[in-house]
Amino acid sequence: MPHKNQRVWVLGDGQLGAMLTHAGQPLAIDVRPVDIMTPSDAILPLGANDIITAEREQWPESALSLQLSSHPHFVNGPVFSRLADRYSQKSLLDELAIPTAPWELVDDNTQVSRLYQTYGERVLMKRRTGGYDGKGQHWLKQAEAGEIPADWRNQAIAEQAIAFEEEVSLVGVRTREGRCVFYPLALNLHQDGILMASIAPLSRLSHLQAQAETMLTAIMNELEYIGVMAMECFRVADSLLVNELAPRVHNSGHWTQAATHMDQFQLHLRALCSLPIPQPQVNFQCVMLNLIGIEKDDRWLSLPNAELFWYNKEVRPGRKLGHLNLSIHATEQLSGSIQALQQWMPAQYQAPLAWILAEFA
Repeated sequence: MPHKNQRVWVLGDGQLGAMLTHAGQPLAIDVRPVDIMTPSDAILPLGANDIITAEREQWPESALSLQLSSHPHFVNGPVFSRLADRYSQKSLLDELAIPTAPWELVDDNTQVSRLYQTYGERVLMKRRTGGYDGKGQHWLKQAEAGEIPADWRNQAIAEQAIAFEEEVSLVGVRTREGRCVFYPLALNLHQDGILMASIAPLSRLSHLQAQAETMLTAIMNELEYIGVMAMECFRVADSLLVNELAPRVHNSGHWTQAATHMDQFQLHLRALCSLPIPQPQVNFQCVMLNLIGIEKDDRWLSLPNAELFWYNKEVRPGRKLGHLNLSIHATEQLSGSIQALQQWMPAQYQAPLAWILAEFA
């Protein structure tokens, strides 16, 4: 039986921790995000039955992070470091024979000429750890006589550039008993390496659902994972190639907050606390639009189908500051909301907003 009045600590107190806190309230789960970035000698009152999770794959070593990560109920402890390193993450995919972009470790002996010969005239380098939202990436281009940066050797992988049609992601959960449950695939748009928008569900992606579920099931089972995991993929014709894995709730699953009866944050908490998990019911389609590097605009709240999540962070260029979920009850209503946003939002949003309109044209 699950422990009564369960308490869950979150290693990290960013927006994901805040949304986990919100999701825990109706379940009477006491969710406590912890700021591990600010040095502190405080002793957390961790109970023997408390559960520890994380909102990020990597964290600095500190008194607080050591308290949390050394707790016997730190769920998925070994998984975070394994998936945070692109070398070990890619190695896992290869071991499971799950398709991913051809790749290799860049070490002291790697010659850029051989990379071009093996992978083509454009090769993408990724830092093994720390890169996200387009950071930690470096393109090698043969036409520009590109070379490997000196401090990237042994710290990066190189992978083949994939001519993909589009990007999709699958968010699923695995229980302590090994049962896996999934949301429908989401269609994603990235701009400068940052997720700008997601649309889900889409009937035209339904034929890929079983393929994606088989892949993510194999990954979660191999890791004996508990909770929500996200898998980002490239679609090439009717095949999926895994781009990245995230052992946590994920940006591309935010649409579930508006469109389903049980969002990804509640799903994660239910799995951690051994609560029942029925198949999430999708009530309608949804568009999720990330709010990046822009000031909060109260006009967004006037849209009849919009739900705003504002993270209350300092506004900085390129920083994720919130997201809008736009429910799709009627195409005409969605079109009206997107057209209003086109008038209100800056230039970098015009292409993503046009992309959304085109999907429903």
